[in-house]
Amino acid sequence: MMRLQADADPAIWVPVTGSFGLRGRRHRKRAIGMLLTQASAAMGAAARPGGGFAAWAMSQAAPALLRKADGRVLVWVWKGDPERVVALAQVQQATPQLRTARAMMPMEYDDTEDFRSAYLGAGEKLAVPFPQRTRADAPPPPPTVTYTWDTGTAFVTLTAIGGDRESFGTADAALDDLARSLRLVDDVPLAGGADVLRLDPA
Repeated sequence: MMRLQADADPAIWVPVTGSFGLRGRRHRKRAIGMLLTQASAAMGAAARPGGGFAAWAMSQAAPALLRKADGRVLVWVWKGDPERVVALAQVQQATPQLRTARAMMPMEYDDTEDFRSAYLGAGEKLAVPFPQRTRADAPPPPPTVTYTWDTGTAFVTLTAIGGDRESFGTADAALDDLARSLRLVDDVPLAGGADVLRLDPA
């Protein structure tokens, strides 16, 4: 099974994946509160700063859900301000259905730039720091940046969403570094036993 690994700078990022109990709880709650506020605004609902009980409940459930993803999903939040950036990396099998869905993305998704990684090779980066409103009376969508690699058998993506357009750009270099550290490892069962040999591409 293919899994993701990354070298996230602990001075910049707080991992959500694997952060059970009190560890990372405050960062998880604030980051999820930001995402809930963005989602509510996108649906036209009034924003409720802080996220309240829903953000707390989701912050408790998130690590367990990510653990079930078994290395296919990794999540981090910005250490200095959890509401500034949430970054999610995932690996998905490159099925015909997924390739079709990607081919049908809106035209703005064609506005990408080349992005190379020592581990994953040639990829693409799509930065949307100032997305357009879907309606004149709608709030502006949150800024995003997405990194994508097609390995032939899988798609590896890193998607970051920001809570504020002005501060999101300050995370650009850190996001580039995080994206370049992403790599795939493969679990190979050992003959005659249940043990697993994990092969790092390095």
